[in-house]
Amino acid sequence: MTIENEIAMLARLPVLGQLEDEALRVLAFAADSVSFSTGDFLFKQGDLSTGGFFIASGSVELVSDHRELKVIEPGALIGEMALIAQTRLRHSARAREPVSALRINRSLFTRILREYPGSAVKVRAAIAASLDQFARDLSALEAVRT
Repeated sequence: MTIENEIAMLARLPVLGQLEDEALRVLAFAADSVSFSTGDFLFKQGDLSTGGFFIASGSVELVSDHRELKVIEPGALIGEMALIAQTRLRHSARAREPVSALRINRSLFTRILREYPGSAVKVRAAIAASLDQFARDLSALEAVRT
């Protein structure tokens, strides 16, 4: 995959799509290209997060306590919040087939936000909107339960 293709795919993501073109170019160039064989773990439940994974090809299953939760297809970002804060991972991610991905370390993402403050403002707004929607969804679920 060319860097131009990677940039175009990253630009379609809600948070990363907020980055300026040059910031996206730096991200795509500086992120680590990684490959996983079928059955390999991208990360394991309980590990400390170091960043996110953009899935370029192949599929990944999210697993918690040996139970499949969700299948992640190409074009998705796993660990969006791990780009900005260290967390303990609540699930494992395992390759269902050969997977090519970009590993985006939190330190790289932080550096990009520092060097491109206009992008940082847009990313902050996108994350705030996402968290606000999450809170509304939780409130709606709570209303249904009561």
